[in-house]
Amino acid sequence: MRRNTAVIDIGKTNAKLVLVDDSRWRETAIADHANSVVAGPPYPHYDTETLWCFIVDGLTRFEQSHGVDAIVATTHGASIVLLDANGQLAAPVLDYEYDGPDTLCADYDAVRPQFAETGSSRLPGGLNVGAQLYWQFRADAGLAGRTKTILTYPQYWAFRLTGVAANEPTSLGCHTDLWCPAKADYSSLVKEQGWLPKMAPIRSATDILGAITPDFAKVTGISDNVPVFCGIHDSNASLVPYLLTRKAPFCVVSTGTWVIALSVGGQQTELDPARDTLINVNAFGDPVPSARFMGGREYEMLIGRQTRQCGDDDIQSVLDAGILLMPAVEKRSGPFQGMVSRWLGDAHSLSDGRLVAAVSFYLAGMTAQCLRMVGARGETVVEGPFAKNAAYCDMLAAATGRTVLAVQGTGTSIGAAMLTETSTGPSFGAGATTHIPQAHFKTYADRWRHEVSTLWAAGR
Repeated sequence: MRRNTAVIDIGKTNAKLVLVDDSRWRETAIADHANSVVAGPPYPHYDTETLWCFIVDGLTRFEQSHGVDAIVATTHGASIVLLDANGQLAAPVLDYEYDGPDTLCADYDAVRPQFAETGSSRLPGGLNVGAQLYWQFRADAGLAGRTKTILTYPQYWAFRLTGVAANEPTSLGCHTDLWCPAKADYSSLVKEQGWLPKMAPIRSATDILGAITPDFAKVTGISDNVPVFCGIHDSNASLVPYLLTRKAPFCVVSTGTWVIALSVGGQQTELDPARDTLINVNAFGDPVPSARFMGGREYEMLIGRQTRQCGDDDIQSVLDAGILLMPAVEKRSGPFQGMVSRWLGDAHSLSDGRLVAAVSFYLAGMTAQCLRMVGARGETVVEGPFAKNAAYCDMLAAATGRTVLAVQGTGTSIGAAMLTETSTGPSFGAGATTHIPQAHFKTYADRWRHEVSTLWAAGR
């Protein structure tokens, strides 16, 4: 029986290796590494070889300290990998924030499928994987000929571990333009652009692709019969523990570089593709209405990367002064794209602690807007870094009028590990912190929503 599952967790800003004890669904060891972007040539791209060295070294250490009984990968979305006939990269893995694909924006818009088919909003840069592929194959005339296999990013790491190539629906369904959730099949774009013969076979996130290769076993000391699971998109990994342990309706807010609101069993609502809503596909193939913004990136832009705290006095001071931050700090994504960010009130008077409080309130207001747009109902589960931010969670509860459960730990890694034992129905999140709506927070939340709505209606 398996005990320790090693999770390769590649986020946009940071990469982690997490060892999960499957008997208790607890993280027992963690290693992390900055996920850097190489400027080029030929374009900004992920440093996959440095990440691979980090993975090899970390898994070797996990095997020595605890033992590794299974491996699964989870990564950020909006990334695709092109392999040549030898299984090597036919081109570097493009950084989705690079604006190169925008140079062919009009041409791509003429061929991309409608939102009704894909549930995928039109996004800038390479955030639509279809736009990446369209641009790459035209920017490099020989690339199509060199490319034998196209595969999604979590499955690239599984391929390096096993030699087995696969694609998987949660990554294909993450605003790629490549997937039709209603048909559980590739979209018309894939077929019309001639990419279908190059697409790796589709497998479930819970499938075992194979055992690690003999070479990898030799280097790391891990047994060569250790299974590698197909893997999953990171936001959908965050959803797995709750799909297995909770009854709908509920919603999950996955936080990190991106804040992604996922609604399970919510109200039927018409999604607005112009406001960064989309249809995700969960680990079991079901569509999940979702909305998102770059909340972690915005926090970093305003506060920096260091963890900073705000006290009760800071929180009360911001509530009393009514200092509000308007969207959008990061203008290329989210429900208020293109809106000019500004402060209402005397932001110059904010101490460090009060700035953290005000920014936390802003992020909560943005999250509440995302939840409204996807018809969220029931309790809101917050996982990831923002779960440790009490000011954010209290304001989110007030802004939605519903209880917020802040789950400590990384739901992404635990959820990915649970793919190896989906029939066990494990307990998860029992130690969550509960945040209920409070009147003094609600007054602030209502004003924030009113001011934002007024500015948005007035054309930003």
